[in-house]
Amino acid sequence: MERRSSGLQRLVREVAKFGAVGGAGVLVNLGVFNLVRHVSDLPVVRASIIATVVAIAFNYVGFRYWTYRDREKSGRTKELTLFLIFSAIGLVIENGVLYLATYGFGWDSPLQSNVFKFLGIGVATLFRFWSYRTWVFRALPAREAVASAESILEQESQRPAPQQRVP
Repeated sequence: MERRSSGLQRLVREVAKFGAVGGAGVLVNLGVFNLVRHVSDLPVVRASIIATVVAIAFNYVGFRYWTYRDREKSGRTKELTLFLIFSAIGLVIENGVLYLATYGFGWDSPLQSNVFKFLGIGVATLFRFWSYRTWVFRALPAREAVASAESILEQESQRPAPQQRVP
């Protein structure tokens, strides 16, 4: 029973950290979105894509160096490639919701754009959480971690004890 609860505790901590980074990323996303809309004449979805890209960069740093800092780090190029692929899919989901609201239903006031941008972020977040933890920031397999630790201990035990010199 203890094992199950510790696994649940790890998941709760992971979700909390993911949520903290993601929450800050949402603020970055919405802030950049509204700034771009305010200072430029870009269409709403283009402004949203720019904001999403900025938030993706912000989130990668937070996820890699805080949320998933204990995860496998051996293949950073592969990790970043997968992160960008899944983030691009999330970008399409997020901005697809905004596109549908804006161009499909004509809901394009600043308030409506922010509501549907936020809704799109929420839907895309569910996909991102699953994909990042499953494919991008993978946990080290338990068997591999134990085998690695055992081999280090075995190597240490086979080394001859250092000779101490007495003056």
